[in-house]
Amino acid sequence: MSAALQDRLQAASNEFQKLQNDLSGAVEARQRLDAQLSENELVKKEFNQLKESNVIYKLIGPVLVKQDHAEAKSNVETRLDFIRGEIKRVETQLKDLEEKSEKKKMEVSPARAGHFPSPKLLTFVVV
Repeated sequence: MSAALQDRLQAASNEFQKLQNDLSGAVEARQRLDAQLSENELVKKEFNQLKESNVIYKLIGPVLVKQDHAEAKSNVETRLDFIRGEIKRVETQLKDLEEKSEKKKMEVSPARAGHFPSPKLLTFVVV
């Protein structure tokens, strides 16, 4: 194998590894967002069961501050919208990274690099 080909394969391999790391980070982000979404949906469900006589407190630093029902529900709904938007963004990022990774994988694979004949090029004649 020539030095130029070896360098090209090494560079492609390094790029593939970076894509895999980016993909792993995006998967972790998606999992965190799923957990946040579940938590906030649970809070919303709990808010729907509250009566107007119930008191809602918001934790700000080490202090609990009384909060209006409508404001608390609005804050949770805003968070849910934000989280859903982030999930869509991360899913798009995941799809893009998976496509790039697959392309780079093909570039790095020995059959694509010219070390082995491609299976598509082989023909068999049965007599």
